[in-house]
Amino acid sequence: MTESPTLRTSRQRLILAVLMVCSLLIWLDNTVLSTTLETLADPGRGLGADPGQLQWATGAYTLAFATLMFTAGALGDRFGHRTVFAAGLLVFAAASWWAAYAGDAGQLIAARAVMGVGSALITPATMALLMWTFTGPARAAAIGIFSTSAGVGMAVGPVLAGFLLDRFWWGSVFLINVPVAVVALVGLVVLVPNFRSPTRRPLDPAGMLLSAAGLVALAYGLIRAGQVSAWTRTDVWAPVVAGLVLLAVFVVVELRVRAPGFDPRLLARRVFGGGNAALGLLLFAVAAVTFYNAFYLQGALGFSPMKAGLANAPTAAGALLGAPLATRLVRRFSLRPVVVPAMTAAALSMGGYAFLGLQTPLVAIEILLLVQGFAVGIVIGPVTAALVGNLPLEQAGSGSAVTNTVRQTGSVIGLAVGGTLMSLAYRQAVEPSLTGVPGPVREQALVSAEQARHVAASVHRPALAQAADHAFIHAMHVGAVWIAGIALLGAVVLLVALPSAGAGGAGGGKRRSVPRTDREAAPSSV
Repeated sequence: MTESPTLRTSRQRLILAVLMVCSLLIWLDNTVLSTTLETLADPGRGLGADPGQLQWATGAYTLAFATLMFTAGALGDRFGHRTVFAAGLLVFAAASWWAAYAGDAGQLIAARAVMGVGSALITPATMALLMWTFTGPARAAAIGIFSTSAGVGMAVGPVLAGFLLDRFWWGSVFLINVPVAVVALVGLVVLVPNFRSPTRRPLDPAGMLLSAAGLVALAYGLIRAGQVSAWTRTDVWAPVVAGLVLLAVFVVVELRVRAPGFDPRLLARRVFGGGNAALGLLLFAVAAVTFYNAFYLQGALGFSPMKAGLANAPTAAGALLGAPLATRLVRRFSLRPVVVPAMTAAALSMGGYAFLGLQTPLVAIEILLLVQGFAVGIVIGPVTAALVGNLPLEQAGSGSAVTNTVRQTGSVIGLAVGGTLMSLAYRQAVEPSLTGVPGPVREQALVSAEQARHVAASVHRPALAQAADHAFIHAMHVGAVWIAGIALLGAVVLLVALPSAGAGGAGGGKRRSVPRTDREAAPSSV
């Protein structure tokens, strides 16, 4: 491996600042949309988007991010990580501008997909540049500082979105990305050398196309089921089957490629495969419950965007407290006795949504969100570190790609399934209240609680708005039970996959005698 050039300490710090700004930009974008969903669903203040369109507005970003991530790393090796990083910033900024001025939900979905492309180009390059810029003990310190950007983004994102939505139009939450991206791009060009790996990883266009097509088809079928309230229609089951077939072909193709971007063989390892399955299930549950929470706080409870953003702060606070505590607990007690109870607590906190209602005190909601964030914070960091750290050095890059792809895929499917469960349960609950309601009003009220409230106000039917609120609460309760079950399944998978405290090493065998600094040194480990 080519050694990193020696850079002055002042320049290293400036590079770290640029990388943190970019990481913060990505995390902010991941969190501001959840606060904006209720506004986008409003026909007056937003785009009048239905639940399926909102699922796609969130999922299109994650789909692009998941399917391009491992290809983006290979592009960085080939053309230089700064070049790929700069391209990602330009794409992200242009797509943010497009999203801010989208005229309808379809344009917003397309813009969000392009934003996902930009993020996929940025993320692997960010970590690669960090690894090239710092060496020795300074690298560990830089990684620790850099990791705080995730927590800051989680904490600031909802509050920033609430501030903007209370004072400007909904597009401002995307438009704010543009000046930040421009500043980051200038810093990148001026400060950061164009590092590239001496070993060029081959591109994997077949894998990228198959994984993207498979996930899009699967997500389309699952979301479509909620839109048409049926699982037996051809436009529901056919895309689901096609998606599963394409993903199976993707696995077969990757098994035959000499240097796959996504190596399915790694999933055959007990710890690596089980740990990734558990993380995928956890991110599935997190994505679904976050989707519900956005409509519960602003729609059912009537919170302003700013109040909803502040109400979500305990989730980020819990994650910020849980992550560093997890490191100390794992060092003392080992991985399994720490993360399995935490995963169980996360599942139960998500199931706690089944006890929330229209009159629930805010303090009870805050406690639930704090526990949820705390438990999730304890799980994700240690499990992710154990998965990649348990692999041989030469497989660290492909292992990181697998882990990131599985996590993003879990989020996509969680949004699709969670949103569809909510739509189906809502329609079933609200339908008895629509007897005698005129046809056009009835059809709009069946779409979502947001649409029902809007049409109820326009035709002066307050009883319809109340019925929609109660139907939404019922739908949230139904979804919470399923979501908790999925997360509990993840806890069971961790219990089975992870070794006991006395088994030795993350993988249940002897630890590899590879120094920490050597393991962290390779850019391909990103």
